[in-house]
Amino acid sequence: MLTELSIKNFAIIEELSLNFQEGLTVLTGETGAGKSIIIDAIQLLAGARGSVDFVRHESNKAEIEGLFFIDHEKHPIYQVGKAYGIEISDEQIVLQRTITSSGKSICRVNSKLVTLAILREFGKTLIDIHSQHETQSLMDNEQHIDFLDLYLGDDMKEAKKDYQDIYNRLENLKKKYRSLNDNEQEMAQRLDLLQFQQQELTEAQLIPNEDTALEEERNQLANYERIHQSLSDAYFSLYGEQHGLELVSHAQSALQDGADLDPFIAEKLDSISNHYYMLEELTYDIRNYLDQLQFNPERLNEIEQRMDELNRLKRKYGPTVEEMLDYLGRVEEEIEQITNRETHLNTLVTEIDEVEKDALLEADQLHHLRKQAAETLTNDIHRELKDLYLEKTTFSIDFEDSTQRKLKSNGYDKILFRISTNVGEPLKDLTKIASGGELSRIMLALKKIFSKHQGITSVIFDEVDTGVSGRVAQAIAEKIHEISLESQVLCITHLPQVAAMADTHKFIQKKEKENRTFTSVIELNNTELIEELSRMITGTKLTDTAKEHAKEMLTLADRFKKSN
Repeated sequence: MLTELSIKNFAIIEELSLNFQEGLTVLTGETGAGKSIIIDAIQLLAGARGSVDFVRHESNKAEIEGLFFIDHEKHPIYQVGKAYGIEISDEQIVLQRTITSSGKSICRVNSKLVTLAILREFGKTLIDIHSQHETQSLMDNEQHIDFLDLYLGDDMKEAKKDYQDIYNRLENLKKKYRSLNDNEQEMAQRLDLLQFQQQELTEAQLIPNEDTALEEERNQLANYERIHQSLSDAYFSLYGEQHGLELVSHAQSALQDGADLDPFIAEKLDSISNHYYMLEELTYDIRNYLDQLQFNPERLNEIEQRMDELNRLKRKYGPTVEEMLDYLGRVEEEIEQITNRETHLNTLVTEIDEVEKDALLEADQLHHLRKQAAETLTNDIHRELKDLYLEKTTFSIDFEDSTQRKLKSNGYDKILFRISTNVGEPLKDLTKIASGGELSRIMLALKKIFSKHQGITSVIFDEVDTGVSGRVAQAIAEKIHEISLESQVLCITHLPQVAAMADTHKFIQKKEKENRTFTSVIELNNTELIEELSRMITGTKLTDTAKEHAKEMLTLADRFKKSN
């Protein structure tokens, strides 16, 4: 859940720090006080597109930071973090967003710089924002299948993964077939290029690790004098009259005279004898290496020419000899495929047919699961809509194009949500019949159902109750509370029924100081809460009747919450 939110120099907010709790937090205040600005800040934190207009006047940048606690070890945020190499420890994650006055956007996750797209990947697993004007996902027919799959949960995830593995293999085979089946002219041109590359690499007679060996030999020849001098100095320091080996031999002889007299001398005699033989062997090795060491200027020239040739090929075919040889192997394979194109095309056709049959079997399984889930989901939605006083609404999940079994990334199903809001009216596309108020209630019903499945940490409602009143307002309030039992809910509202359901109530107000506007937030105590509910009921003047009504609403809300 969203635990802390810090906002600096954002719109009319100079600096604001908010703490949030579990359950339902309601934000109220006069129009223009900055309620929706707070939601805008959270949206930016979740990866929404920013604008310089968000930066407070006369400020260099707007800064937003949110701390989230993750209370479930299987939360999808861990998979996202693993995918992008961001560690999530202590069950918490920090999202940061900065927008400069020049229009630059800087995003961070746990202090690590990320792109806006990556921030969005994290944000969508943590925050779900819904407003009166943001029902796009429900209005987009293409996303209806995602709602149904989400309802199925882990069973669908596993079946979908099995299908998509086979589907991706099928698409790769089809892509390979199309590439091999291009027109004759392009194939001939491609073959000419490949044959030239094959000839050039073959004639080069590449040897694995050749470049490394040549580099070492060139360094040796180029530094012959220094190498020879170093070895000669070492050799003559060890070998010769009154030099290293002879002196060590004298020491060995001296210890032999007293070895029988003292155990210490006997022990050290063994040690110095071992070292003497090691030094002697080392001296012979140096002498032998010196004997074979020769300076060959012609060989150095050959090496330089060969390395120039290798470097020229590296610029075209790969940074190492091994990678050039790998490239040669791929070239030869492609030449073989092109020259024997018909045979390979026939093989691909057979393979595509076999994989397509496997994909259809997996798609049939997806179709079967969706058919079963559609019936259950329809019943659940009717039950939720009834609670929201849409009991005469008929909801249906239709399967289109399923008989054709045309494979797509999600199977061959096309799912459409259809609805009839009046008795006797035919079912029509949700996008064509539902009003704004109806859409809000339908989305609320869906969010109630899916709150258990989505794993979203925080659900935010921005004035979804606009345009409703009376018993519908009370039903919306109760439904929002039920969602808060599964996820943290932040809700901007003008309805006293919703505000009365709050576990925490924050009041947002706008003040003016030194010709500047500031937004502040206070958490209401019980007395202040009654006054705010009274204001929401009457609109302006507080009356004793309104206060009594507010107390009664709080009592009824508390009774409802305890019953849940």
